[in-house]
Amino acid sequence: MDELDSEIVRLLQTNARQSNRELARQLGVAPSTCLERVRSLTRRGVIRGYHAEIDPAALNRSVQAMVSVQVRPLSRAVINAFKSSAAAMPEVLSVFVLAGGDDFLLHVAVQDLDHLHSFLLDRLSKRKEIVGFRTSVIFQQVHNTVPERLT
Repeated sequence: MDELDSEIVRLLQTNARQSNRELARQLGVAPSTCLERVRSLTRRGVIRGYHAEIDPAALNRSVQAMVSVQVRPLSRAVINAFKSSAAAMPEVLSVFVLAGGDDFLLHVAVQDLDHLHSFLLDRLSKRKEIVGFRTSVIFQQVHNTVPERLT
């Protein structure tokens, strides 16, 4: 990625809804050049898609938590099966497979603390491969929506 590609990525992260003409104007390049660069970034997998950022509370998910999960036995089959089943749970926003003391980190969002408690007791604790989990309730979240390339 050169400087122009990096600037395209930065500008699209700031506002992905801007037109190609507006993006080209900000970059000081021809719209055709800008369009080809964006298409190239997409083909190369740098740009993976565009999305709307939604407030979880607007979807009746005002309580969020991170749940650290340990599974046994540690095998590819168990890890892949749990990863797939956790990702399919409607309460789960993200699934992270980890190295270290915990095997997974689940980012969950639910209506309230009672629903979080039910999720933990009725969904997670009943799974035979889970040998332990810890929950941390999220009070506030700051999300960096414009990560820059590290040099």
